[in-house]
Amino acid sequence: MTLFLFLGVLLLTSTIAERVLDQDKIDCYPEVGNQTLCESRGCTWEQSRTESVPWCFFPKSYQGGYKIEGDVQETQLGYKATLKRRSASTIYGQDIDEVTLDVEFQTNDCIRFKLYDTINQRYEVPVPMPKRTSKASDPKYTVAIEKDPFSLKIIRKDNDAVIWDTSVGPFIFEDQYIQISSQPPSTFVYGFGEHEHKSLKHNLSAWGVLPIFARRQHPFNGGNLYGHHPFYTCIENDGKSHGVFLMNSNAMDVALQPKPAITYRTIGGILDFYIFLGPSPEDVIKQYTEAIGRTFLPPYWSLGFQLSRWGYNKTEMLKGAVESMCKHDLPQDVLFSDVDYMIRQKDFTYDPVNFKGLPEFVRSIKKDGLHYIIILDPAIGVNDTGYRPYDWGNELNVFIKDGDSGENLLGKGYAKVSAKFENVTVNGSLPKLSRQHVIFPDYFHPNISKYWGELIKDFHNIIEFDGLWIDKNEPANIVHGSVSGCSKNKWDYPPYKPRTFGNVMADRTVCMNAKQTNHLHYNVHSLYGWSQTLITLDAARQSTGKRSLVISRSTFPSSGKYGGHWLGDNKASWDQLHTSIIGMLEFNLFGIPYVGADVCGFFNHPTSEMCLRWTQLGAFYPFFRNHNEKRNKAQDPTAFGEEFANKARKVLQTRYRLLPFLYTLFYEAQMDGSTVVRPVMHEFADDKDTWEIDRQFLWGPSLLVSPVLEENKTTVDAYFPDDRWFDYYTGKAMSTRKGHVTLDAPLDRIPLHVRGGYIIPTQEPANNTAFSRKKPMGLIVALGDEGEATGQLFWDDGESIDTVKNNKYLVIKFSGFKSGLKCTVEKNGYSAADLPKWGSVTVYGLDADDIKSLSVDGQDMQDKATYDKSIKVLKITGLSLNINEKHEIDWTMPHQEL
Repeated sequence: MTLFLFLGVLLLTSTIAERVLDQDKIDCYPEVGNQTLCESRGCTWEQSRTESVPWCFFPKSYQGGYKIEGDVQETQLGYKATLKRRSASTIYGQDIDEVTLDVEFQTNDCIRFKLYDTINQRYEVPVPMPKRTSKASDPKYTVAIEKDPFSLKIIRKDNDAVIWDTSVGPFIFEDQYIQISSQPPSTFVYGFGEHEHKSLKHNLSAWGVLPIFARRQHPFNGGNLYGHHPFYTCIENDGKSHGVFLMNSNAMDVALQPKPAITYRTIGGILDFYIFLGPSPEDVIKQYTEAIGRTFLPPYWSLGFQLSRWGYNKTEMLKGAVESMCKHDLPQDVLFSDVDYMIRQKDFTYDPVNFKGLPEFVRSIKKDGLHYIIILDPAIGVNDTGYRPYDWGNELNVFIKDGDSGENLLGKGYAKVSAKFENVTVNGSLPKLSRQHVIFPDYFHPNISKYWGELIKDFHNIIEFDGLWIDKNEPANIVHGSVSGCSKNKWDYPPYKPRTFGNVMADRTVCMNAKQTNHLHYNVHSLYGWSQTLITLDAARQSTGKRSLVISRSTFPSSGKYGGHWLGDNKASWDQLHTSIIGMLEFNLFGIPYVGADVCGFFNHPTSEMCLRWTQLGAFYPFFRNHNEKRNKAQDPTAFGEEFANKARKVLQTRYRLLPFLYTLFYEAQMDGSTVVRPVMHEFADDKDTWEIDRQFLWGPSLLVSPVLEENKTTVDAYFPDDRWFDYYTGKAMSTRKGHVTLDAPLDRIPLHVRGGYIIPTQEPANNTAFSRKKPMGLIVALGDEGEATGQLFWDDGESIDTVKNNKYLVIKFSGFKSGLKCTVEKNGYSAADLPKWGSVTVYGLDADDIKSLSVDGQDMQDKATYDKSIKVLKITGLSLNINEKHEIDWTMPHQEL
């Protein structure tokens, strides 16, 4: 490895040299300023007629920033250097005089660098990351450091591409303001979250700011949303890719501009960057998830259709929803209960009047193969006396504390308060307000596992839920900060407020100076949902004794190890179909592949056509749930009548037929970090036409989904990258190998295509996975250009904890050829009396006149095969082969060609 030290800086002082082009201007006054304030920072003021171009920007000769003092030292992991301030120039004050740079050659494909206060310990995120003890042996990158002013470049060895370059702007490190800029090698940048984006590729042709800070916010209103993900990927101009991750949980802005340049502005912590070299887009995600942790394996049943509604407010309505799905022969695996089931929206209670018989009902549907999930909000009500979650939490002292008084921080929740309820005594020491006062569990507290875990376990003894849905965990608060507001402290009123939603940092959440064990909420706010997810999953598994499931609204890097995510409170409008695809793809980039949007929209009422098209799209979300708000009409698949149900049944059954494939993709994601749902460009990075595709997507490498996203459309304009593609439904090869194609998409169909060279495992559908898992399985063999195809199946009992870790699973490998198919058992750690059988094989892309012979494991079975010459598809049916045994199928077909 090589370290280049570029010594000195050539200072150009002429007017021409000082001229900064609009596209190169790094904002020096991100809040509202004027010329006097701008120039007081040592910056240049120049009005511009172009919208969003900064009027106050850093000149090329800016005297602030840092320089390296002394020599760069070699360390066991890489390099270390000491940075000193270059001048007394300041932006917001309280500058850190001495900063340490650590560069770690973590792996051959990953480099880490940290910039932190040399003297004083600052907050660092507690998410576990790999600990390295020595340098990478053969890194694919070099590092170039300029001493004065300090800047850092990271360069690919193989082509000298500069993938990280901080020389485009000054490095600033103050107590509550840290700024660093970099120039990516192209404008094809993806990621950063959580926001609702109108395209997967970010627009670097203009100026824009992405605030990152967890907040309760409707996606369609813009601004920062529930999660905090400072991670992006970039496709370089030659098709190689890299990723950049900033491990920092403080509120921040990410500013994008046309140079292109990316500027980070965070108000706390340190800069702790990880850069992943790829070189393919999938390699980047594998390297990223290797660092932050790979996805949990969801229970098999959680891949089925899930039905929810805020408005199922009686046991009879829950029963009716299940019965209606059965009546229309529509598959369903999960039934949800929103806050309706609670007594006035209080956790760990259920309404014994409206939900009379709920425990018995839940046990009855579980016998029929259904599963039940309940919602839990973190806020704990304080107004009612004798409420155990409040009383016991106080005994264990597990609640977030007010930063000034040291007492429990009081917020307001969604539950109503009334002294008129029977058998309810209202705490008279608190004001009688329309909304209940609440306090918030501190999920960093040493007693929190005992508290939260036992409450969940005790409630499971009453209602036998299978999974937990944790909502409002940003955390959400009806008031700003607390019922008495927030004091005028530097945490709630920092010198710079990122462009987060609201006028104050504590907008609809708790005060930033609140205390969580040894942490300021200012530092750990965006970790709240992450910390709750860890504790909740452990509690759910201990309660159920099974793998269980946690769905969280708020997420942080590594949340995907423990739970899934839905894209929040969307609305029933056509544009939301497209944005849901973007959100789903982004969360796969973030290492949270179990993700989906509320099908048919949470707010407003969809038309029948919109809901049908959304159901077709939602059938290809990893997390497939229909959910809406109580003030809207019902929108489940039975709500629009028989014709709608018939059309919805087709795509639901298609989903269930493909569940073995989807489950295998999750296994692969857990093992190697690959995405489950991926952008088309991830498989075809050498085709620039794919770099902006976000209206189509892939399941794994091999199933292309091209949904209808617009009203009154029965066709889809789709793009096919250069490969062999087959219609999923018929097996007929696409006549166009590469390019744009208009596909027929009548109301009862979503276009699906299988990529040549791959084998997809399938299974006959049933009304839920408890029954479909026993049905015969099949294989779709799509031959590639060379007449070959490969694939695999992962199989276990679908619900036990750590089946992979405990080697209690099957992996079957498939190899397809022009003349046959081989099934090989690579891992044989799971056996059961009800293991399904191989029942069929369908081969796409065989060019022949007819089938001459066919044998299965050496036995003649030609009578089980048919060949359709018109579409070149071979079908083998009526098989009954054990899936956990080796098999070989051979055929001969005259005049066979590809």
